[in-house]
Amino acid sequence: MSPYIYALGAILCWASLPAAIGSGLKGLTIEELMFYSFTGAAVFLYCQDVLIEKTFRLYVPGVKKSLVGVWGIFGYHYVYYTAMDSAPLAEAAILATTWSFWIVVFYSVIAYKTLKLSIVITALLGLTGVSLVISSGQVLQFNTAYLKGYLLALSCGLIWSSFSVALPFLETKRNPMTIFTIYAAALSSVLFFITGPHQMPPARTLASVLYLGFVPLGLSFFLWNKAITRGNLSVIGLLSYLVPPLAVLLVALIHRQQVSGQIIAGMGIIIAASVLGKVVISLTSRAD
Repeated sequence: MSPYIYALGAILCWASLPAAIGSGLKGLTIEELMFYSFTGAAVFLYCQDVLIEKTFRLYVPGVKKSLVGVWGIFGYHYVYYTAMDSAPLAEAAILATTWSFWIVVFYSVIAYKTLKLSIVITALLGLTGVSLVISSGQVLQFNTAYLKGYLLALSCGLIWSSFSVALPFLETKRNPMTIFTIYAAALSSVLFFITGPHQMPPARTLASVLYLGFVPLGLSFFLWNKAITRGNLSVIGLLSYLVPPLAVLLVALIHRQQVSGQIIAGMGIIIAASVLGKVVISLTSRAD
């Protein structure tokens, strides 16, 4: 199967979250969100691993590779949730989405030994489209009072992009996302118990957080690893800009809400950037 199909699968997993759970995660602390979602994700990925590999034995890579997994899976999500809790949602979401931009930039430097201006411009075009989608109907105001949240959101972009770019170079014998997620679940459990006691969330909230664990975390990790380790990271980075507009469109479709012209324009720009990026990357590869 094409790595870009796997990438689109992961993108759809992430985009499905708002439509699937709505406000179901409200009321959870960061520690509760991490604990319940990563516990669900770890169970999902382990069961999937058993079915695919036909063994109950857990694959555990070396220490250095494991630390990369902790950095990417646990580190990114903890910083991301903290950022979303420390700054206005629209501004923080735009800054966090820069991971798509950084994947394109980092891979451009690694693949072509230089920073290709044409690829950077294409990536910025995609980021512009994302900003239009996220800011639809809102006035963006980057207030210095939320500087900590903004910096954390920017850090998210660097953490996930560096992790994604590092994945193809880990050369693991099996998909390492299962053990990486188990590490995240273990660390989340420590945070959960040292910040307790916690009350059991209502049934709707628990269902929402388990969906988060099974699909936008568990399944998407498996698909993302397949995509990243087999495809061109620049193309995948550009495709990942589709997460915000697809999330909006799924909400509109399922909950029968209107989609503004600004969102449609933003999605058009993202699609144009993805197509243009594919052409630019293809031409650049031939030239080299």
